[in-house]
Amino acid sequence: IVDSEGKKMSKSIGNTIEPEQIARQYGIEILRIWTASGDYTEDLRISDEIIKGSVESYRKLRNTVRYMLGALDGYTADEAIEADKMPSLERWVLHRMSELDAQVRAAYNVYDFKKVMSLLINFCGVDLSAVYFDIRKDSLYCDPRFETAEAWDKATGAFGNRRRAVRTVMAAVLERLLTWLAPVMPFTMEEAFLESHIRDSAASVHLLQFPDTPSGWQDADLAARWEKIFTVRRVVTGALEVERREKRIGASLESSPRVLIADEALIKAFDGEDAGDLFITSGAELVHSSAGGGGGFTLDDTSGVIVYPVKADGVKCRRSWKYFDPTIADPAFPDITPRDALSVKAWDATHS
Repeated sequence: IVDSEGKKMSKSIGNTIEPEQIARQYGIEILRIWTASGDYTEDLRISDEIIKGSVESYRKLRNTVRYMLGALDGYTADEAIEADKMPSLERWVLHRMSELDAQVRAAYNVYDFKKVMSLLINFCGVDLSAVYFDIRKDSLYCDPRFETAEAWDKATGAFGNRRRAVRTVMAAVLERLLTWLAPVMPFTMEEAFLESHIRDSAASVHLLQFPDTPSGWQDADLAARWEKIFTVRRVVTGALEVERREKRIGASLESSPRVLIADEALIKAFDGEDAGDLFITSGAELVHSSAGGGGGFTLDDTSGVIVYPVKADGVKCRRSWKYFDPTIADPAFPDITPRDALSVKAWDATHS
């Protein structure tokens, strides 16, 4: 073990760090994450700054697990639906987990703990927190609960499975994260396991095997399609960040961007998807065009995508915070969107 500059630990130099000191200040899980994240084929470096990096990694992993525990409150196997009945975003997450399953197993088999941690920290921070959780929080909070889904389907014929799909996927993600991370974060994962939907499957998370991953989750064509969608989404997100920074909007739902896209394949990737939902805006217009009128937002590494972050029209829904045309509101619920009104009616029908 050496310090951040590669010097050997020496009491005379004063660069020693005691494991007990880290355990008292941060908890032993932080030291375990530092150990697992290091390249043990070389001298391991340690310093206060490096340990703070392990603290940040722990925070991201813990918060991801904690978010799913809350989102899955009351979840049971009866709520689960088959992958082929899910929206394509949920099937993309399943595809990512099938990729991760093979990579994590392979890394553990050769004791490459650094790769395991890199894979899982990136998955939690990027694929889940920055993309999937961000997009699907509207469905999770505002779509009807499982027990009201039948009433919702009769009313609209739509959205009946979306929230169920979100919770089904989250249940699968949580089960895998608990077992994948248990060797490195045994105490945190045990506590989370005892609060999870799989707590009755074993006496401890450390008595579980890594769950098998269905072969049907792998879908390279779907992944390629979503890569195109994320390419466009990244430019839109960048444009909205500028608008927030300049105080022209407070939240992304205050915008309904107009997006000019030169590559028709990028537009086609959005077939069947609500671009506004994916951008977390109140709406979105995708236009096949390469000629912007000036003033649009672009990214240097993404040519052919120009974003005009137009302000959303209408009034703010008091339930979902999306902006909508008040003339289309249900007279019984004039201050919320028709989607939210139907969801409230579905709840009332089963809880009156």
